[in-house]
Amino acid sequence: MGTLSIGLVVALPILWVISLAFAPSGDIWTHLLETILGQLVGTTLLLMTGVGIGTFVIGTATAWIVTMCRFPGQKIFQWALLIPMAVPAYVIAYVYTDLFEYAGPVQGVIRDLGGYTLRREYWFPEIRSLGGAISMMTLVLYPYVYLLARTAFLGQSLSVLEASRTLGHGPWKSFFKVALPLARPAIAVGVSLVMMETLNDFGTVDFFAVATFTTAIFDVWLNMNSPAGASQLASVLLTFVIVLVALERFQRRQQKFHQTSTTSKPIVGFQLSPLAATGAFAVCALPVLLGFVLPAVILGNYALSFYQETLEAAYWSFTANSLLLSAFAAVITIVLGIFLAYSLRLGRARWLNIVTRLAALGYAIPGAILAIGILMFLGFLDNTINGVTKSLFGFSSGLIFSGTVLAVTFAYVVRFLSLSFGAAESGLAKITPSMDGAARTLGAGPAATLRRVHLPMLKSSIMTAALLVFVDCMKELPMTTILRPFDFETLATFVHQYASDELLPEASLAALTIVGTGIIPVILLSMTISKSNMSTSAETTS
Repeated sequence: MGTLSIGLVVALPILWVISLAFAPSGDIWTHLLETILGQLVGTTLLLMTGVGIGTFVIGTATAWIVTMCRFPGQKIFQWALLIPMAVPAYVIAYVYTDLFEYAGPVQGVIRDLGGYTLRREYWFPEIRSLGGAISMMTLVLYPYVYLLARTAFLGQSLSVLEASRTLGHGPWKSFFKVALPLARPAIAVGVSLVMMETLNDFGTVDFFAVATFTTAIFDVWLNMNSPAGASQLASVLLTFVIVLVALERFQRRQQKFHQTSTTSKPIVGFQLSPLAATGAFAVCALPVLLGFVLPAVILGNYALSFYQETLEAAYWSFTANSLLLSAFAAVITIVLGIFLAYSLRLGRARWLNIVTRLAALGYAIPGAILAIGILMFLGFLDNTINGVTKSLFGFSSGLIFSGTVLAVTFAYVVRFLSLSFGAAESGLAKITPSMDGAARTLGAGPAATLRRVHLPMLKSSIMTAALLVFVDCMKELPMTTILRPFDFETLATFVHQYASDELLPEASLAALTIVGTGIIPVILLSMTISKSNMSTSAETTS
């Protein structure tokens, strides 16, 4: 019963958006059809395609290089290539806009060297454009593809690759003919995650004035005052997500590759020549340099010069808000994730599987859609409670949920529950059912078995998932912007507001704080992959 209740509560915001989409929206759609709807569809598709291709190329190439090649710095790049994941796309967009805009230092140097006085006298790419948005998102989202591709490459048997070479295939031909097809399902999952994150982005596209469905949802709802129209746009965006999920699962179903050997040798790779090693170093260094090092240096320089202004702008209050909200949401999410995963382990009924999968759907839904559904759902609850208190007790209860910290926390839990559920489910899958049977023979019930047997074994997975949820909550912008209480700021909303007002230096310390919290789970992820590879190698050689 608890599983059913959780699943329905988590799914209600999504169902609410769909139901509200059938409400009359006046002439909003006529206006959109006559003006920007075609542009919204085209721009959104181009953005998804561009970011998908960019992350596929960078993530897959770097994963193959650091996994199969030996060159100076290779061990450092194994974890360093993950670090840009800690940087929110909107933060890197603010930094590079400040660097490359007309009044920025780069164009200033160009004008000084060329003796130019007017913008039209020389050509320079416009950073605030669709191409700029694609570049910014690619730089921070490619680690999703890199992580899954590298894990897939590490799991491949070296004997299979050696067999390919005995047939006359060189390293790169072996990559295209053998390794890439074997890793294709994992890479497809990574690209699908990237595209979902692209659809969820609000800060970057809003700052660059790129018209996508996400920015249009905000505009229709807040500026045109049409919740129904915003819900209808959100339903169209939800269709994009459903198509992505369906394509990803279809890809995995169609592409089935199996190892042909029951034994495998650890991957030792091949030593590159000095020239090739230099090229490999450059290929791996460039994403790290552009995606993390350069933005961090610029933000650090600003923070040293303008930290006083940031502190005077209630920095500690915004930091406390972000930390408490994120920690509270992470704890709730972990508890619910473990509960759902353990319920699925205990009962294999079909309805139970459907409910748990429904509850874990939130991460695939863009934050703007969830925010609309949550606000409408909580507004309905508030109005219902207010009506009851007025009729029975003669007083107004006011807003209990809407426009409160509870609304933001609920949004975080709905969106990121899938992370904790996935971690708990995969961790429980590695525990043999015979351990449950042994616990039962000793008189332990399901709760005692979970507490004494499963939780100690899941400690690593749970901690990693908790940190990932915590960091995602720290970075989250669209839901927080819509649902936060009046005069309540988090680090993300503070940075976005200041950067939008061309005050990035004054918000740089807050931006660095967001980035700093994201580095911790990145390091843990890298350590987990390395330990997994070492244990696999040890088992193979023993």
